[in-house]
Amino acid sequence: MPDMSASASLAMTHLVTLAELDEDKVTPGVLGFIVFAVMALAVWGLMKSMNRHMGKVDFKEPAEQDASAGPEAKPQQG
Repeated sequence: MPDMSASASLAMTHLVTLAELDEDKVTPGVLGFIVFAVMALAVWGLMKSMNRHMGKVDFKEPAEQDASAGPEAKPQQG
């Protein structure tokens, strides 16, 4: 049993040295993750809303009116 605790303490010593913080290194941290998650949820919501609105759009043009009816039957452009 003493061997196991010695190896565990040795492993913990190596982990602690790996976990030392470098003051010159900048990391996003928890706040960065929260901001990223909120932005991802906002984009997901916007995409869902866009899909719902695009489903309501009718892309078919109305049938053209009879050309023999004259210029008063055609809508004015401009």
